[in-house]
Amino acid sequence: MAGKGRGKQQRVGRGTPEAVVGQVDGGLAELAPDRERAEAWTLLIDGAPQSHVDLADPGYLDFAYQRRIGHLIDLVAPARQPLNVVHLGGGAFTLARYTAAGRPRSTQQVVEIDAGLVAFVRAHLPLDPQARVRVRAVDARAGLAKVPDGWADLVIADVFSGARTPAHLTSTEFLDDVRRALAPTGWYVANLADGPPLAHLRGQIATAAARFEHLALAADPVVWRGKRFGNAVLVAADRELPLAEFTRRVASDPHPGRVEHGRALVDFAGGAGPVHDASAQPSPEPPPSVFHR
Repeated sequence: MAGKGRGKQQRVGRGTPEAVVGQVDGGLAELAPDRERAEAWTLLIDGAPQSHVDLADPGYLDFAYQRRIGHLIDLVAPARQPLNVVHLGGGAFTLARYTAAGRPRSTQQVVEIDAGLVAFVRAHLPLDPQARVRVRAVDARAGLAKVPDGWADLVIADVFSGARTPAHLTSTEFLDDVRRALAPTGWYVANLADGPPLAHLRGQIATAAARFEHLALAADPVVWRGKRFGNAVLVAADRELPLAEFTRRVASDPHPGRVEHGRALVDFAGGAGPVHDASAQPSPEPPPSVFHR
C-alpha cells in the first residue's frame, strides 16, 4: 500500500466546490466534486473510484454495482422496515447512508480497516448525526467476529485493498462467520470484481453455494461473457430470493444488467470448487484501463 498515516490534506482547483485530497492508510484519497450534482462527490483512492455520495440525496446511487446492492437493501424486507446491517468495507459510507435514508431507525455497523480514510470521510462528508451508524476501524473479518450471533439482516461485503479483495475474505471459513452473524432470514451480499477468464468469480459462486441454499448474481452482459473486467453483485441466503423483482430492477437500471440463478448459475461456475483459507487468493488486479474516465 502506498503511504501510511493521514498526512496533510489540501484543496485543489479553483472551482467551487473544490476537490479535496489527503493521504490515508491505503494511499492518496481524493474527493472529486460531481459537476452535475451540487452536493455529490466521488471518492478515489490512488486514482481508482471507490464510492459516490450525494449528501443532498443519499438515496441516489451513481455506481451500477451500488445500485444493484441498493435493490437488495430495498427487497430484503418490507419497505421502511428498520434493518440490522453490517457493512464490511466503508468507503464513503454510501450504502450505510442509503439504508439510513430509506429505512429510518436501522442499526448499522461499518467495518473499515483504514482509520485514516474513516477520518477523512467523516471530516468532509459527515454522516447524519441522527443515523444509527457505528464505524469501527478494524480488519473486516476481525470486525465481523464481534457481531453477535444471528444479529444481522444483511451482511454486505465491499472490501478492497487497493483494487483487490483480500484473500481471507473469499473463503468458506469467512462465510461460516457470515452465516453465524446473520439472522436465519438474513442475506449475504458481496461486490465481486473479476475479468476474463472469470476464474475468481466462478470460485466465489462455488464458495457461496457450499454455504448457502439460494444464490443469484447480477452483472453487466459484457462481464458475463468474459469480455471485460467489471463488478458482479452476489446475493446468498437460506431462504428464497425475490428473483423476479430483482431481475426486473437490474434490467431497468440506467446501465442494464443481467441476473442469473439456479441451474444457469451452477453451469456458469463450470465445476469450480469452493475456496478455503489454506488456498485463498486475492481477487485479480484490474487492468489500468478500468479506471480511465
